[in-house]
Amino acid sequence: MTIRQARDMIARRETTVHDLTDHALKAIRTHDGAIHAFLDVYEEELTRHSVSSQFGIEGALLAGIPIAIKDNILIAGKKATAGSKMLETYEAAYDATVITKLKEAGAVFIGKTNMDEFAMGSSTENSAFGPTKNPHDPARVPGGSSGGSAAAVAAGECIAALGSDTGGSIRQPAAFCGVVGLKPTYGAVSRNGLIAMASSLDVIGPITKTVEDAEIMFNVIKGKDPLDSTTVELHNMEHGAWNKEKKLRIGVPKEYFGEGLHPEVKQAVEAALKMLHDSGFRIHDISLPHSDYALAAYYIIMPAEISANLARLDGIRYGLSKDADDLLGVYMKSRRAGFGAEVRRRIILGTYVLSAGYYDAYYTKAQQVRSLIKRDFEKAFEEVDVIVSPTTPTPAFKFGEKSNDPVEMYLSDIYTVSANLAGIPALSVPCGVSKDGLPIGIQFMGRWFEEEILFEVGKEVEKMI
Repeated sequence: MTIRQARDMIARRETTVHDLTDHALKAIRTHDGAIHAFLDVYEEELTRHSVSSQFGIEGALLAGIPIAIKDNILIAGKKATAGSKMLETYEAAYDATVITKLKEAGAVFIGKTNMDEFAMGSSTENSAFGPTKNPHDPARVPGGSSGGSAAAVAAGECIAALGSDTGGSIRQPAAFCGVVGLKPTYGAVSRNGLIAMASSLDVIGPITKTVEDAEIMFNVIKGKDPLDSTTVELHNMEHGAWNKEKKLRIGVPKEYFGEGLHPEVKQAVEAALKMLHDSGFRIHDISLPHSDYALAAYYIIMPAEISANLARLDGIRYGLSKDADDLLGVYMKSRRAGFGAEVRRRIILGTYVLSAGYYDAYYTKAQQVRSLIKRDFEKAFEEVDVIVSPTTPTPAFKFGEKSNDPVEMYLSDIYTVSANLAGIPALSVPCGVSKDGLPIGIQFMGRWFEEEILFEVGKEVEKMI
């Protein structure tokens, strides 16, 4: 059931909030033992609320809709582990801004979903609490880092979910699990209450069953927040320049369809493009010449920001703490016990690129490349309205296939990181299935704050597939 269908059924008195939450809880009891999408399920609280009342605001956009939340987004009084032993017992003291907005819209929080530790990963294999499995094939990963949220939506354990996206962490698992994932424009959604990974790249966004549901969720959580200075005024996000009667121009960058792209993914994306062309969309070949440098720049900027953000987890103020003879010993023992291998790897890498003698050679150069990538998009959007690419280079891979080779794992983000570096919105929509029955996603990228255009194109793809 989609958000739209659930809302309509509640309005017609064909179902109740109790029925919706009960159905979600039954699905979790039935399927989650094998999938492990959830780290925490609010079963007793849901039962109490749904029995006592309709637990929603009459007429609100999400009244009574069961929604799952990635475990790096704070809900007051609930655990927020970020998939790490370091925060295993941490309880949030306040609601994230997106949680406040969802509550005001009447949403029901079904529980917290599994994730790669501190959102560092592309497979959810890095969770300190065990991996999540892909509902389409339990031998394969659901993607990451929002793998739990994507798997929960795909398995029918909730109607929609929130994830976070730093370099593809919403779109990649959405593609692997056959659902819709939106990375909003940087600044469109408040990051207040999100456990930070890389602050100039992080964005909260929805994972849903349909593009329309992603649009509904986005319209609830977007907007200016005084607690996040990077957010923008709402009126800046509404564009009247786009003429809905005019067929959109879709740009196809040659750099995204070259070496390393799985033939079945290429075939599915090209088939979707042909259908868009046949329905009247204008397809243009374009170039994003600095795309080849995006992944390298991302894996310098992102760990640099991680090393700064995770410095607050020192075993003193909150989180895991280990006794030692002196302060440095507390730091070292707590972090050794609390952080997993991938987190330690990125902290060390980030500290290195920020160190004296290497800052200009690596970090400054990466920021210059980031500016060039942004200019590539600015130039491309003078010619086209939307840019299309595969979401991922391959369908979902098997557990262990890439976990021993960090570079190979990092290449899973090759088509998604550019949108984060440039701050533009990007939407992943299912566009086909491999011969093994694995979902394939197509990615649409748009101008800053023009999510509505992505929704329109995404809905067209849904009609065709």
